[in-house]
Amino acid sequence: MNDKKIALISGANRGIGKEILIALGKSNHIVIGTSRSEEGVDVINKTLKDIGAKGVGHILDVKSSDSISELNRFIKSEYGTVSALINNAGINKDNLLIRMSEEEWNEVIDTNLTSLYRMSKEFLKDMMKNRFGRIINIGSVVGLMGNAGQTNYASTKAALIGFTKSLAREVASRNITVNLSLIHISEPTRLGMISYAVFCLK
Repeated sequence: MNDKKIALISGANRGIGKEILIALGKSNHIVIGTSRSEEGVDVINKTLKDIGAKGVGHILDVKSSDSISELNRFIKSEYGTVSALINNAGINKDNLLIRMSEEEWNEVIDTNLTSLYRMSKEFLKDMMKNRFGRIINIGSVVGLMGNAGQTNYASTKAALIGFTKSLAREVASRNITVNLSLIHISEPTRLGMISYAVFCLK
């Protein structure tokens, strides 16, 4: 088992990802936060510096297996193997289904759902070798309730539930847990689910 607590958070430059970044940075994790842009990486690095946390921001395209593999090589060379993976990166391209383009559908599916397959598969390899790991998938209540104009987004968040439960059964025997945090827009609920996500990494 890797003694260092190394956490990787996708989409960590703003919103929920940034809040989790801060929470883990303050709880003595080495935190690697990712963003699609250099500006986002700068925000992550400033955030880590402001709270005195160890770690770094890094560019990542969750739609690219090559980008994910390159990130993993970087983390292992600089810090060690990832012990906690927080799959937070996601987008929305809202539109009524009758008006939704195939590109709008596919991009949301690829970014919000297929990326979990890529990310989890890449970082599970070392978790299984170490017989320890924590994976948190950030979902949404929209996956349970649905929302007009969000058939693409809601589909990814609903699928996340089945993905999480199935993967959890596959890797439990290796002391790897896979949990889902369903985020809601209301402040108390959101903060509570962020605390739950951090708790699941223990």
